[in-house]
Amino acid sequence: MLLRSCRVIPRETHRIFISRSISSRKFEMAPPILSLALPSETGRVLSIQSHTVQGYVGNKSAVFPLQLLGYDVDPVNSVQFSNHTGYPTFKGQVLNGQQLWELMEGLKANDLLYYTHLLTGMPNELLCYFIYLINEKILLLFIWISFCCYFAGYIGSVSFLNTVLEVVKKLRSINPKLTYVCDPVLGDEGKLYVPPELVEVYREKVVPVASMLTPNQFEAEQLTGFRIVSEHDGREACNKLHAAGPAKVVITSINIDGHLLLIGSHEKEKGQSPDQFKIVIPKIPAYFTGTGDLMTALLLGWSNKHPDDLAKAAELAVSSLQAVLQRTLDDYKTAGYDPQSSSLEIRLIQSQDDIRHPQIKFKAENYS
Repeated sequence: MLLRSCRVIPRETHRIFISRSISSRKFEMAPPILSLALPSETGRVLSIQSHTVQGYVGNKSAVFPLQLLGYDVDPVNSVQFSNHTGYPTFKGQVLNGQQLWELMEGLKANDLLYYTHLLTGMPNELLCYFIYLINEKILLLFIWISFCCYFAGYIGSVSFLNTVLEVVKKLRSINPKLTYVCDPVLGDEGKLYVPPELVEVYREKVVPVASMLTPNQFEAEQLTGFRIVSEHDGREACNKLHAAGPAKVVITSINIDGHLLLIGSHEKEKGQSPDQFKIVIPKIPAYFTGTGDLMTALLLGWSNKHPDDLAKAAELAVSSLQAVLQRTLDDYKTAGYDPQSSSLEIRLIQSQDDIRHPQIKFKAENYS
């Protein structure tokens, strides 16, 4: 049997040859970005929020539901922690403004900055405080980093928020129709999560460029300087926020005389009276993490599918969220855990059907 002669290529040369071949092939045959070449009917979302390895808050609460609703979502993690700060300890990293902008420059260099939606949620400072309920009392856990954020890192936090505003400007220069959905996470139950100066930045710079705003009662009061003690006050706060910028405002939770409400408002034409509505929300005797992030994501997802019917979008979002919370509560009870003893991690993966196809159990009531 005759053997054909062959030239043996040294191993290192072989590696270099393959590397160069693959590298040159990349430049010659770079595949298209399908989310740009074949965009989904819903849209492409850039989500700038926190991230935890374990649990569902920030991007972990928002990205998956939006993907289930058909959106391409690119997450930027403003922080990356091992877990949320309600645990005895946490480890991780915080993204600063310069690092955020470097990510945007990388996307820009590859023509990847076309987005239909921008979603922003918790600022870095929110993770300096964690509020939870035990025996109907509000307890504040002051993490060591809170001191740093208040007295040393505050300038950096404003810098990060200003960089987010630069991101809004850049994205709108590429897509003038960009929808910016902002959850202005400032505080709750009469307590600020952030330095007071940051409220001013939100009020003067962020609100005017937002397309939709999703504050809670306390945050709406902070942004408007208007005390909300009645449904009429809630509607008036929406009007004040419309005058500042956003066409859509959803105050996601208002406590009036022991009753929990959502009040939504859509100013379809600037200067015209907005369509306003309310949804009565049942109180669940437990505290859950990540619910605000999930709610804002659901409002983005459904309001884009029903652009002229914010009430319908809110019905779907509220019904979906309540189904997730009820499943979470039931599962903790099944596991033999007292759901009122601490914060609960939401059962997001187990609630996929409730996210995709929510049964509307909470109806909107239109204000005349």
